[in-house]
Amino acid sequence: MDSALTRSQFVRWRAAIFAIFLASGLSIATWASRVPDIKVALDIDKAQVGLLLLAAGIASIIGISTSPAMMARTGARRGMLLMMLIFGVGVALIGLGTNVFGSVPMVIAGLAMFGYGNGNLDVMMNVEATAIEQQMGRTVLPVFHAFFSLGTVLGAGAGALAVSIGADVASHGITMAAVIVVAAVVCYLNVPVREAALDPEPQEKPHWRERMHVALSAWREPRTYALGVVMLGMSFAEGGANDWLALGTAEDHGAGAAAGAAALAVFSIAMTVVRVFGGPLVDRFGRVVVLRVLAVTAAGGILLFILAPNTPLVFVAAALWGIGASLGFPLGMSAAADDPAKAAARVSAAATIGYIAFLGGPPVLGFIANHIGLLNTLYVLVVLAVLSGLFSGAARPLRQDEMSTTTK
Repeated sequence: MDSALTRSQFVRWRAAIFAIFLASGLSIATWASRVPDIKVALDIDKAQVGLLLLAAGIASIIGISTSPAMMARTGARRGMLLMMLIFGVGVALIGLGTNVFGSVPMVIAGLAMFGYGNGNLDVMMNVEATAIEQQMGRTVLPVFHAFFSLGTVLGAGAGALAVSIGADVASHGITMAAVIVVAAVVCYLNVPVREAALDPEPQEKPHWRERMHVALSAWREPRTYALGVVMLGMSFAEGGANDWLALGTAEDHGAGAAAGAAALAVFSIAMTVVRVFGGPLVDRFGRVVVLRVLAVTAAGGILLFILAPNTPLVFVAAALWGIGASLGFPLGMSAAADDPAKAAARVSAAATIGYIAFLGGPPVLGFIANHIGLLNTLYVLVVLAVLSGLFSGAARPLRQDEMSTTTK
């Protein structure tokens, strides 16, 4: 079916998936940028804010884990529309619960919808992006993830603007929810009807029970767990930097808060640049070689950050850290989707492992840091980056005879 798409249909499809990645990042930054205002408006303490974050994280994991079943029912096209509508409504509920109703349970309900919708969408949009990548015949998935990063930048900027003009969380949330809903409908109209992610011959689609069996099969495959280790190591590296790099620069290296923010910006810029321009390197040298080189780069950058004797080297370390952590997650997703017939199941399983690390890793690091210090704790990331490199062989593209041979 994909081969029957016209050039115009393909371009609209690709643009729609870029926009969906961006919208997901936009929604996440919309919530994250207003956490301080939500805390004040609801009169809650940091521990209660932590519970709100936990609610969103748990909902995200549930969404990621159940996405193959959802896709088996709806297909990616309708599923993406539904999930964008769900997390769009969730963003609006967070705002209404904060300022209009002053209700913590309503905010939790909004966060549950926000997390569940985004978790589901994450798998679906990656399955679609890998289908585009396969049709183009070159590595482009990192560019899609760069659009997600761009969405977080735009969302954070919109949040800062909302704060500067005195807009409350409700008006900000409702505005962004409207943007997300409009984007969902426009993208839905430009995504072609296709079932390749679940079945290469959709006109002879198997029974729903058979598709559910395929959806769960990835958890019985050793390759899934090997890819999970690759993604886990890089997710820990990325999440650890997002939450602890600025603090480590400011306090443990004594460089101050401004330098801490700047170091995090260097990390983020380095990661985004490699995601935008790294695809040709992957196509030339292969996933495995690139992943191993980047794992060494990440481990070296983190080690340099731990041991850096001065602030300039801290910034060099932040750049190496960002470069090294940039492609592990998208290339793991790409490898998981090598077989289109099992893409949804394998992407979901690998993503679940990666996101558990991304969401749960930083709090674990914080607990350890309370006992042995932050810089010493970062040695954990060095070990995980090395493990990611050692397991990178799992990302080798599947041969034709290793893919699903089921015919209908």
